Amino acid sequence: MDFNSYQKEALQTDRVPARDGDDDASSLIVPMLGLAGETGQLLSEYKKHLRDGEAHRLFKERVSEELGDLLWYIANVASKFDLSLSDVAAANLSKVKQRWASERTKPLAFDAELPEGERLPRQFEVELIDVTGEARQQVRILVDGKPFGAELTDNAYDPDGYRFHDVFHFAYAAVLGWSPITRALLRRKRRSRPLLDEVEDGGRAAVIEEGVAALTFDYARRHRFLEGVAALDFQLLRTVKDMTSHLEVRQCATGEWERAILQGFDVWRAVLAARGGRISVDLDARRITFLGSPSR
Repeated sequence: MDFNSYQKEALQTDRVPARDGDDDASSLIVPMLGLAGETGQLLSEYKKHLRDGEAHRLFKERVSEELGDLLWYIANVASKFDLSLSDVAAANLSKVKQRWASERTKPLAFDAELPEGERLPRQFEVELIDVTGEARQQVRILVDGKPFGAELTDNAYDPDGYRFHDVFHFAYAAVLGWSPITRALLRRKRRSRPLLDEVEDGGRAAVIEEGVAALTFDYARRHRFLEGVAALDFQLLRTVKDMTSHLEVRQCATGEWERAILQGFDVWRAVLAARGGRISVDLDARRITFLGSPSR
């Protein structure tokens, strides 16, 4: 039986149907409470299974029955919100696949058809050198031995290592094939396509990328800078996806964003501990790697 057929037949057994012009909330609160009650019943059956083991011979039958009751209430709630249960199921599968997808048969290249001078280099090496500025520590960055952007500070009252945050931009470039900041500083903007250059490589896209870096840094600060963390909160990833939903990087799944963020913080922590360092950025391997302490 398909979801839509089930939903239609299940609705025929509704004892508290919704009525046109009826403000009585009971037609909705009853199935909502039913969901909570049946979830409790399912947990109760599992408790009996843990307690009684094989003596609880009807365990699978009871689980099947409770899941069926849950399905009825889910279908009923969907009907009362004028939602198709089939559409709900399809959207959920899409979300779950996006959440855990992190591998592709080949890496993304948003500039593959453009002249070489407008493409992000597939491999390059970065050196981050911690230097003493006039008032506080600053980071000087070299890409393949050449200066990269301006020297950065933590931009904070208390030093927190944010001066090394360009590591995150390199991680986005490596794993996602996307980084307006990296593209601008490497002078690889796609000027032969004016609209593409304006939308994808312009100031707004760069601000959004900086916003993503700041957002994830604040999240990481509250979670030991992701040391020992293997999975990120879905709400964080969803926010990042929403922030970038009008840009080309929308093609990347939430799981790919998770991989980019976790890789970025792995390398950032190593760079912070070494007060600088050399990193390899490989867009083909979709990876950034800490190579060791700075050479100077």
